[in-house]
Amino acid sequence: MIKIELTSSVTAVSRDDWDNLFGRNYPFTRYDFLLALEQGGSLGPQRGWVPQYAVARDTDNVIVAVMPWFKKTHSYGEYFFDWAFAEAYERYGFQYYPKLINAIPFTPCSGPRIGLADGYSASDLVPLIEAELTKQHDVSNLQCLYVTPELSKTLANDGWWQRFDIQFLWQNRDYRSFDDFLAALVSRKRKSIRKERRQVTEQGVTMKVLAGDELDEVFWQQFTRFYQRTYLKRSGHGGYLTPETLNLWGKHLADSIVVFAACREQQLVAASLCFRGQDTLYGRYWGCIEELEFLHFEACYYQGIEYCIAHGLAYFDAGAQGEHKLHRGFEPVLREGFYRFMPSPLNEAVEQFCGQERAAIQEHISTLAGVVPFKNKA
Repeated sequence: MIKIELTSSVTAVSRDDWDNLFGRNYPFTRYDFLLALEQGGSLGPQRGWVPQYAVARDTDNVIVAVMPWFKKTHSYGEYFFDWAFAEAYERYGFQYYPKLINAIPFTPCSGPRIGLADGYSASDLVPLIEAELTKQHDVSNLQCLYVTPELSKTLANDGWWQRFDIQFLWQNRDYRSFDDFLAALVSRKRKSIRKERRQVTEQGVTMKVLAGDELDEVFWQQFTRFYQRTYLKRSGHGGYLTPETLNLWGKHLADSIVVFAACREQQLVAASLCFRGQDTLYGRYWGCIEELEFLHFEACYYQGIEYCIAHGLAYFDAGAQGEHKLHRGFEPVLREGFYRFMPSPLNEAVEQFCGQERAAIQEHISTLAGVVPFKNKA
């Protein structure tokens, strides 16, 4: 007999229990990553992200599974966009929000979405969690975003509607150096990348790789300004993350953080904040105070590729979207999201939309795969 409870804070579970269930190989489900979002004020009713962590206990009250859910009153910060659904609901006089999503806030990176003890499976526990969520919350739909293939199979078998997203992933094919990687590209792309990197250097920029334990309070103050400036320019707001959350990550997740810092005249002018997993480097946040040509590509792409080669990492996930990554050695990959809509007159139309969208994205990714810039295309 499994009991499911919902809690609004990760602190309802001990750090050891949480990290034992999820492991520490994927940084974004680590206890301290989520705790910093909570304690730093990046989550909460005022932010439209209310935690509803599902905790499963056995008859001995031992925690056997945890699954992070969030009650949402908008669709910002998810990246698996569902604005078309929300607009359709509004047009026909139905209420789309609130909804519940199983995801990592502001983090469109595929990874585990349920932590399980040995002997337990998602296929056994997800239906129980779904039942408790819909019992306690009146929502239009549930979503599981950027899931692993294991959870994907469970949800598909249980009748959840599948959607696809395209991202671009750099893959390490046992490269010995950055030049070795460049040698795998067609000549035109190889020359273009070398030119971009050279122009960054010619602007007086030097790059530094900083581990998390090398980042002091002054750095986090500077990076916060970079981050906020970038979001203000791009989106008209100061970003989803508070300075407090960034500082807490710096204090408690230093072993997972890698920064590519750009200096000019001995002053920090830009930085790219990454998280390191077991075999993957994740590029997450970037900002600058001086617009310099090609610096974004250097700090956010080429430095990360060099780091992965030097440290034997298999993948570099440099963030959501961006077909321009394709021309710099990143390859298109499908990501998956799953949806469970409550009964509605719009369900048939939404299901049909999902099917048509899947077909269109599969066709598009086949086209993209045909233009990867490698001499010997896979």
